[in-house]
Amino acid sequence: MKQRKKILLISSEFPPQPGGIGQHAYDLAHHLALTEQVTVLADQRSAKGIEEKEFDNQQNFEIKRTPRYTILLFTYLQRLIIALQLTGKNDMVLVSGKFSLWQGGLIRLLKHKPIIAIIHGTEVLLANTYFKKLTDRCLQSFDHVIAVSNYTLGLVDHLGLKNTSVIPNGIRLDHQLSQKAQASQEVQLITVGNLTQRKGQHNVIRALPRLVEKYPTLKYHCVGIPTDKEQLIQLADQLKVRKHLVFHGRVSNEEKERLLQQSDIFMMLSERTDSGDVEGFGIAILEANQMGKPAVGSKNSGIEDAIKDGYSGCLVEPHEPEAVVQAVDKILKDYELYSIQSIQWVKDFDWKNIVSHYKKVIDGLNEK
Repeated sequence: MKQRKKILLISSEFPPQPGGIGQHAYDLAHHLALTEQVTVLADQRSAKGIEEKEFDNQQNFEIKRTPRYTILLFTYLQRLIIALQLTGKNDMVLVSGKFSLWQGGLIRLLKHKPIIAIIHGTEVLLANTYFKKLTDRCLQSFDHVIAVSNYTLGLVDHLGLKNTSVIPNGIRLDHQLSQKAQASQEVQLITVGNLTQRKGQHNVIRALPRLVEKYPTLKYHCVGIPTDKEQLIQLADQLKVRKHLVFHGRVSNEEKERLLQQSDIFMMLSERTDSGDVEGFGIAILEANQMGKPAVGSKNSGIEDAIKDGYSGCLVEPHEPEAVVQAVDKILKDYELYSIQSIQWVKDFDWKNIVSHYKKVIDGLNEK
């Protein structure tokens, strides 16, 4: 019987708290744990840790949590001490997220275990020169670097990394996929994600004046933490399209699915911010695709790996409202075909398939 590998996964984010990096780490840990022995090291973000304990007890892998202290130095030191202890008990280490990359760099100096880094985008585009150089040094020291998109891997081209892979983000296809969706009489657009510049809700709003000329009853649904809600309302008021916006805030998974089901097209007109925040992939797009919902997303971002242009949706320049309108028109005119193709497209991203690519990298390091 093949011996199970002992794998330590260190992540800067982890459920039940929100965050795309955390959701990716959770799905990776869950699927690796079906064949390997997995331990996750993550932060405790709730005050008393009750949410985390309830969540952790339901998983098929072990989770170690480090509480956050008022004095951040104590938090960092405890993270490192526990990480070093766990590294000694495992065969290899996977690190995901900015702080985890730095932890991996310190582990590399003190322990001789294979280390694999997973990069999503934002963590390699830091505005602070010192932190950026630190991240670069850490990446150069690791045995392998996995990027979640070709765009993300391109962000570290200057480092000349030798052992790299692109493994896209995955999605759980545990329930029955839709057969196809029908476009509604009133066009319903939706974005799921934190209301921020990176997610690009403002770019959709800038295209609304032209869109509502063609589709007067159109509604645009914004689902997610309302970080920049007031700024978006001001923009909508300036453009006289406020009545076409619906803000839902942060919702449950059940409510999110309901809102996706009633929508026609998923919008993700993300952009790179001045601070280096970027969309590394766009998992929310695939969540919409599995319900038969095509997507419109940004070129020159990780979204290019999440949308097959002209098949599961359309790629556009996010700051060109006319291009956005044309993309929506194109999808609506052939909606049933786009819906069927979206469902077909998402099958390639099933975590059951994605995890096999991670296993190949892990097995390759073990053989060295």
